[in-house]
Amino acid sequence: MIAHQDVAKFSAALPFWMSLGLIPLVWIGALWGGLWVLLPIVATWYLFSALDAALGLNLENAELDTSEDELFWYKAITIAWVPLQFVSLFGLIAYVSGATHLNGWEKFGVFFGVGVMTGTVGINYSHELMHQKDKLERWLGDLLLAMVLYSHFRSEHLLVHHRYVGTPRDPVTARYNEGFHRFYPRVLRESLVSAFQAEAAMLARKTLPWHHSTNPFWKFAFLQLVMLLLAFALGGWTGIVLFLVQAGVAIWQLELVNYVEHYGLTRKHLGDGKYEHVLPRHSWNAAHKASNWLLINLQRHSDHHYKPDRRFPLLQNYTEADAPQLPYGYPVMTMAAMVPPLWRRVMNPRVRRWREMYYPEITDWSDYNTSAHPLPR
Repeated sequence: MIAHQDVAKFSAALPFWMSLGLIPLVWIGALWGGLWVLLPIVATWYLFSALDAALGLNLENAELDTSEDELFWYKAITIAWVPLQFVSLFGLIAYVSGATHLNGWEKFGVFFGVGVMTGTVGINYSHELMHQKDKLERWLGDLLLAMVLYSHFRSEHLLVHHRYVGTPRDPVTARYNEGFHRFYPRVLRESLVSAFQAEAAMLARKTLPWHHSTNPFWKFAFLQLVMLLLAFALGGWTGIVLFLVQAGVAIWQLELVNYVEHYGLTRKHLGDGKYEHVLPRHSWNAAHKASNWLLINLQRHSDHHYKPDRRFPLLQNYTEADAPQLPYGYPVMTMAAMVPPLWRRVMNPRVRRWREMYYPEITDWSDYNTSAHPLPR
C-alpha cells in the first residue's frame, strides 16, 4: 500500500519533470552541432506551444490542505535542478570551449540554447526557491541566479515587485503601450537600482550603512565572481564569453516573461501616494496545461501574488471573472512580445476591456501611464 501511494505521488508530479529534458537537448547540440543546436529553442517555444494547442487548459485546483509529504516530488524537482544545471553549464563550458568540431556560430548556438535552459527553467526555479521559508532552498535559489549574473533579481522581486506591482514604483510592471524593446533597457537599469535601494533602506531602518556586511549584495557579488572565475578556469576567455552568452539569453527570457505578466495592469490610486491592495485582477493568467508543466504553474500568476510562498502545485487557477486571461501560454505570448505592433494588436484591446470591466469609474487613464514619454491610445 505504501509503495502504491509513493508511485501515485510521483506520477502526479511527473509532468512537471519534463523540464529536465532540456538538459540532454543542449548536450545533443554540443555533441552534434549543426541544426541540432536549435533543439532547446524548438522544444521550449514551439513544441510546448503545439502541446498547449493539443492538450488545452487545466482549470482544476489542488487541495490547499495538501501536506508537505505529498508535495515531496514537486519540491524535489526544484532542488535537484540546481546541481544538474551547475554540472551541465560548466561541463558544457569545458567541452565546447575546446570543441574543434564546432565553429564559432555553432558554439554561440549551443550557449544560446543553454541560456534558454537556464532562463526558462533555472531562473523560474530560483523564483520558486527564493519564496520558500527554508534557508537551504533560498540559498539554492541564489546559486541559480548567480549562474546567470542576475542575483539582484531576488531583492528586486521580493522587496520591490511584490510590494509595488501595478504602480509607478515597480520597474517590472510593463506600462500600457510600452513595447518590449523600450521596456527591456529600462527594466535592466531600474530594477538594479531599485533592488539596491530597497536593501539599503532595510539596513537604514536598522541604523546600518548600505555597505554593512549583511547587505546581500556582497553575497551576490561574491557568488557571481566565483561563477565567472570558474568559467575562466574551465574555458579561458572563450569560457567567459560562452558564460556571458547564456546569462544574457537567460536574463532576456526572464524579462520577456516579466513583461507579459502585468502588461498594462495598474492598481487604483487612492490618493496620497496610496494604492489599493494587490488583487487577482492585477496579473495576466494562462491555464494552458503544457506550458504550466514547463513553467511549474508560473502562469497562475494571480495566486502567486496573493500567496507568494505557496508552492507551485498548490497555486490556484482564476477564471476570467476574477483575473484577466491571456489568449495563449507564455511561449506564444513571449514570441508575440518581440513584435510590438503584433503585441499591441493582441493585448491593447484586452487592457481596455480590463479597464472597463474593473474600473468603469476611471475615465482618464493618463495618470496611470507611467512610462517616460506620453504614448498614444
